[in-house]
Amino acid sequence: MTIYSVRTTAGRELIVIDMINNRVRADNLKVKSISHPGELKGYVFIEGPEGEVRKAVQGVMHIKGFIQKPIALGEIQQFFETKTVKITVSEGDIVEIVGGPFKGEKGRVQRIDKVKDEVTVELLEASIPIPVTISVELLKLIKRDKAGPEEHTPEHAKPLE
Repeated sequence: MTIYSVRTTAGRELIVIDMINNRVRADNLKVKSISHPGELKGYVFIEGPEGEVRKAVQGVMHIKGFIQKPIALGEIQQFFETKTVKITVSEGDIVEIVGGPFKGEKGRVQRIDKVKDEVTVELLEASIPIPVTISVELLKLIKRDKAGPEEHTPEHAKPLE
């Protein structure tokens, strides 16, 4: 099978895939796959014979063009490989939560569970300290703790002078 690319309006790739998929099913076209790598805006890849791919994309909204030259899998393979980036955080580090219900919140790492790949973070901007356990994948390191976790004394536990 051959892979062809279709230029689309950026941000409308999933809508285009849905419309092409509906046409492929309705017309019983011999298209093997339709995909869009998230990091490549404005393109959809379709695997199938050229004539069938042309029929599948003809007149579909948000399609700006059909690129006639077939694409070798090796040229686009890097867009489909999963990349696991391990974030290494230490107790006391300041992190930003980049996903889930606390997205956008900043917190200080309190505890690390390496087995579950989870971190307990105390939210900094909450009026009452709230510990939240969250996957390491949903964190972005903001600032490393230079002092180390054992040198942290909570504000309310510092001796009066």
